[in-house]
Amino acid sequence: MLFGAHVSSAGGISNAIDRIEEIGGDAVQVFTQSPRMWKPTAHADEELARFRERRREAGVGAVLCHAVYLVNLASRDADVRAKSFASLQASLETARALEADAVVFHVGSHLGYGFADAVDVVSRQLRELLELTTDQLWLCMENAAGAGGTIGRSVDELAVLCDALDDHPRLGICLDSCHWWSSGVDVGDRGELDRAVLELDRAIGLERVRALHVNDAAVPLGANRDRHEVVPEGLIGTGLGTFLGHTAFRGLPAVLETWPKGGLRREDIDELRRLERLGRRRWRDHARRAK
Repeated sequence: MLFGAHVSSAGGISNAIDRIEEIGGDAVQVFTQSPRMWKPTAHADEELARFRERRREAGVGAVLCHAVYLVNLASRDADVRAKSFASLQASLETARALEADAVVFHVGSHLGYGFADAVDVVSRQLRELLELTTDQLWLCMENAAGAGGTIGRSVDELAVLCDALDDHPRLGICLDSCHWWSSGVDVGDRGELDRAVLELDRAIGLERVRALHVNDAAVPLGANRDRHEVVPEGLIGTGLGTFLGHTAFRGLPAVLETWPKGGLRREDIDELRRLERLGRRRWRDHARRAK
């Protein structure tokens, strides 16, 4: 497993590699532009080249680009849909130039007009956006916490989108631990997590899971609210080790998105590694007792 965090790209996107190297990570997530603005950032060719070079030097095994928070491919508003499409297009183009491994995005919300109709609206746009992916670069839908009409609140909803896109070979999933918990899956319970993973494999295929967002939760199980907490200070706590240690997730990038007020430290990445080791021991001990 690769361990890292979402870091700032202030001062030039290649600085993100310097920042993740400083805290001991071997995976990184960045915004390719301001996350709360539609206008994309024009990155200089020299900056993109430095990013690629520094990644190789630092031994960063996975690069994720997170799309802006404004994206809503399911919006009723045609202008919002057009801006969402253009923003994701720009993210994919920058990600290709960075030689990144995935663009992660929130599908959006149908805001009440219905999931079935939203699938038609979303899939038409995704089909075109997926043309910008490569053998290396995937487009990854992030599971949602389940508030309102958000899309991707369940494995079944994500599976419907995959089916609508004819199981496109580069349409992936990014699993967020807090969102899964908030949508009703106790990621810290071995039995429940194992059942959820089996269902994910049956409905979508584990090969589509390309990345993990590791966030603790500030809301109760099944609350359908997206409220992160610092790892492992929330309601999932050290149960995140069970999530990280599951064999289905071996080799994936596991990225922190929530950090202490003082900012990310090497200790935060070390805590991820400690939790994963703890989780692997739990799964091994469980397997031994089951024999």
